[in-house]
Amino acid sequence: MARTDRRTKTVITLAALTAAGIALAGCSPAGGSGDDGNGKTLKLWHYEGADSAMGKAWNEAIDVFEKETGATVEFEEKSFEQIQKTASQVLDTDAAPDLMEFNKGNATAGFLASTGLISDISDAVEKYGWDEKLAPSLQTTAKYSDDGVMGGDTWYGVPNYGEFVGVYYNKDAFAAAGLEIPTTYDEFVDVLDAFVAQGVTPLAEAGAEYPLGQLWYQLALRKGDRSFVDDYQLYKNPVDWQGPEITSATETLKEYVDKGYIADDVSSIKAEDAGVSFINGKAPIFVSGSWWFGRFVAEATGFDWTMTAFPGADLSLGSSGNLWVVPENAANKELAYEFIDITMRPEIQAIIGNSGGLPVAADAADITDEKSAELIDTFNGILDKDGLSFYPDWPAPGFYDVIVQQLQGLVTGAEDVKAVDEGLGKAYDEGTADFR
Repeated sequence: MARTDRRTKTVITLAALTAAGIALAGCSPAGGSGDDGNGKTLKLWHYEGADSAMGKAWNEAIDVFEKETGATVEFEEKSFEQIQKTASQVLDTDAAPDLMEFNKGNATAGFLASTGLISDISDAVEKYGWDEKLAPSLQTTAKYSDDGVMGGDTWYGVPNYGEFVGVYYNKDAFAAAGLEIPTTYDEFVDVLDAFVAQGVTPLAEAGAEYPLGQLWYQLALRKGDRSFVDDYQLYKNPVDWQGPEITSATETLKEYVDKGYIADDVSSIKAEDAGVSFINGKAPIFVSGSWWFGRFVAEATGFDWTMTAFPGADLSLGSSGNLWVVPENAANKELAYEFIDITMRPEIQAIIGNSGGLPVAADAADITDEKSAELIDTFNGILDKDGLSFYPDWPAPGFYDVIVQQLQGLVTGAEDVKAVDEGLGKAYDEGTADFR
């Protein structure tokens, strides 16, 4: 829901947005922007909560921006769903914002880029040097080809935070079981066996939503390399759905259920349920994203815990965070670029880092929170190995639902490994045919 803010900017409530039919807030002043922003307004949309790492950082960026430019920020808080559903209609009108947060990926930012609804910002990237601050795998989701495939040559967005999937461990539960946090995949499996032997289901998982599919893809990445990721995500070559990466992942996931590493009712469990089982200390291990980190800091206070990259794998699920994009119809593009640049400053990046987020351009010395520093070090280690490998559902529209359904069939025994891989491959090939 919308919030009331202390700043001199307009906040449109969710109720008002609904009544209006689409998320609009009146017309922005006509004309572009020079260095002098006096009398001008930057119309900004994003969907981060006020208490989130990005929300805190961007609120500070608004204050800095208004003081430095003399312009006013007209901020409209949207939901993720509002922007996703209305963007293609609103951005083609004079009501488009000057700057907005938008989801990265081929079916989202790539689609807007291919239809000309968001601007080529390559000149601004060069002017401000944002490319020098972003690791190659972070740049992939910000650059698109003419047909909207990420990893192209043209910049259409800029991320200022990142995310990855790793493993959360309940250190107290490990100590009580006489176990060490694993550093190799073999040690990881040994730990799973040890917990099962003690009557504990070790992995918090969810088969009704994304976590199980992300575990499946991580198991494929353990056997894969960058060329596998490029084939799967960027359509460089056909994906072999009966090849070693995918076959091993599907077989291993089935073994996890059969051996009791995952609860046998996993197909009906949602992500929230899995996260809460870790928070409550019921499950000692949770394979999921850095987006849980801040919540665990606040709520998983009954025990000591840590997060690492998936053991024994050079590749990890993850990407840049969502993108700042500038609509083609934006009235004040130069102001938008100035705001983006402020969000890339070390002091703003430090707010993200010290609030449980993953900054992309922070100075290590500015991260004073010990737990946050550990998280950022892990993320930077993945970046140093060019390890971010995106998400399994990205390549094709609707593929998320296919992955959920196929893996539910696998873990319930309704489908065998070969049938699941064939079903996934058929949907993938059909969904990506226009890109290959």
